[in-house]
Amino acid sequence: MPRLPSALRLAPLVLAALCAAQGVHAQNPAVAPTPAQVSPEVDKAFAQLMASPTIQKLLDAVKADHERSVEDLKMLTEIEAPPFKEHKRAEAFLARMKALGLTHAKIDAEGNVVGLRKGTGNGPKLLISAHLDTVFPAGTDVKVKERDGRLYAPGIADDTRGLAVLLSWIKVLNDHKIQTVGDLMIVGNVGEEELGNLRGMKAIFRDHLDIDGMVGLEPSAPGSVLILGTASHRYEVTFQGPGGHSFGAFGQVPSAIHGMGRAIAKIADIRTPSFPKTTFTVGTVGGGTSVNTIAPDARMAIDIRSDDMASLLDTEKKILTAIDEAVVEENKRWNVTTLSASNKLIGDRPGGRTPPDSVIVEAATRSNAAFGHKTLLRGGSTDANVPISLGIPAIIVGGGGKASGFHSLSESIDVTDAWKGAQNSLVTVLGLVGVQGVNPPLLSKRTARTK
Repeated sequence: MPRLPSALRLAPLVLAALCAAQGVHAQNPAVAPTPAQVSPEVDKAFAQLMASPTIQKLLDAVKADHERSVEDLKMLTEIEAPPFKEHKRAEAFLARMKALGLTHAKIDAEGNVVGLRKGTGNGPKLLISAHLDTVFPAGTDVKVKERDGRLYAPGIADDTRGLAVLLSWIKVLNDHKIQTVGDLMIVGNVGEEELGNLRGMKAIFRDHLDIDGMVGLEPSAPGSVLILGTASHRYEVTFQGPGGHSFGAFGQVPSAIHGMGRAIAKIADIRTPSFPKTTFTVGTVGGGTSVNTIAPDARMAIDIRSDDMASLLDTEKKILTAIDEAVVEENKRWNVTTLSASNKLIGDRPGGRTPPDSVIVEAATRSNAAFGHKTLLRGGSTDANVPISLGIPAIIVGGGGKASGFHSLSESIDVTDAWKGAQNSLVTVLGLVGVQGVNPPLLSKRTARTK
């Protein structure tokens, strides 16, 4: 395996070329320059790891376990896991955890599978995770099909590949009796997709106040490290009025749909900053009873996102004000007060940023370089949003494989040499928690939070 020079350098001018080389799409540009160099402490720890015969044997074991791991991937993929209905997959994942030697594991009250691989003591506790749920509804055909060197099935990459990698890590760490200094909290969590609202990860950090950091696995290009959590709020807005006959009641009652239309027009005119990127959309609409009825009800769902919480809240305020103004205007149009609107927060994803110069980011950067990859720091909305919002260092990295078609029925992954990504991310983890007799932990223990 190639050795990393003591200093890592990536000129800012190279970032654009790097994005193209790694297949990074426009929605995932670099959110910060790659660290120009890592600290001597980080560099030394990874030099020790990569020079260790024990670790080299462990990485060879990851490669050797690849074919078996792919069978785990197929098995888990074919157990459907729609949002809020992840239990069957959770049970299967738990059973595999225990079969591979992680006996200290269970399904918690929220539905997360939570296992603990204890370290030697006095080290940090690192959460390593992948999410159980997929975006696909119950009844979706999740049978894995193979053609042209790729595996096709809804959810096979996002994020079932991550689950299979966690299982492989459990196996090789146990088979080779690797004793980490820090504890590894290994989690298959629920609620990452759609209106799951990060409920699984919120429960983890609510119930476990001593977690010192998080490394999550998601489909990612080699070298990609997510450090920014895009925050979002989602609202369901309901308009209600008395309704009436389209001819007989005309002029006497307001229309819920017309009121909603006024609101949508006002929302569409709201301007948001391009930096920090802040967005909104009225994603779904509905209402009314018939073509010849003045609508007594209407409803819409709104998604608001931003890389900055203050910008998110400012846009949210403008949107809610626009709805109130639209109701007033529709009532005034008919000189009535019978139309009203109510809103319900149906999605709340906190956000924030892990500093690029933090040890967890430097560790991932150093590990990437050891495997010949230049690091791209990116953002998105993932399970890492929760710890990041709490000030706990967290990143998302890849587990290997070339994935495409996320959230579509044609989702697929090419697992050729996917073990390389599993090796890379495992070395990042081992650098952070430390390995007895090889390297000390880089991740610091934090003072336990209070509820």
